[in-house]
Amino acid sequence: MNDALRQHIELITPLTDKEYDHIRSYFTEKKLRRRQFLVQEGNPVDHEYFVVSGLLKASYINEAGKEHIIRFAMEDWWITDYQAYVNQTPAQLSIDCIEASTLLCLSSENKRKLCETSHKMEHFFRVKTTSGYVALQQRILSLLSDDAQSRYRQLVSQYPTLFQRVPKTLIAAYLGVSRETLSRFSGK
Repeated sequence: MNDALRQHIELITPLTDKEYDHIRSYFTEKKLRRRQFLVQEGNPVDHEYFVVSGLLKASYINEAGKEHIIRFAMEDWWITDYQAYVNQTPAQLSIDCIEASTLLCLSSENKRKLCETSHKMEHFFRVKTTSGYVALQQRILSLLSDDAQSRYRQLVSQYPTLFQRVPKTLIAAYLGVSRETLSRFSGK
């Protein structure tokens, strides 16, 4: 399992065994069952999570009770309620497991210490944050300018395995369409 994190980091910066051992010492492991919550709306969020295995979704439930899926996270992705994590405020999102998941947890304090002691990890997190911001901007622009069918095609193109792992009702909630509309797009 440790190899997944190391390989992920080394996509951005090479590590010696000693450097990786130092980095890994800041993480703890967590295993969750399918449908178990990692983060619940209203609770504090003190960890960022690296997905070793499994699949999770971050969602927001509006006042009318409708679930809006903000994002999914599968292997080699990071997830948390970033606003709550960074600002130390109660979570606005809930994050739960679509599949049983194994995660590596990094507390905000350990992330701060890790970045203070490792220039490589400070660089790694800067690159990851920037690419995450770019992806978020692309998603927002897509929601503002693309029709639902275009968003569906883009999702299929970017993440084809997601459709084999995620129920269609959740894909529909992510795209902001009904299950029936999603069925028309997929031809099923």
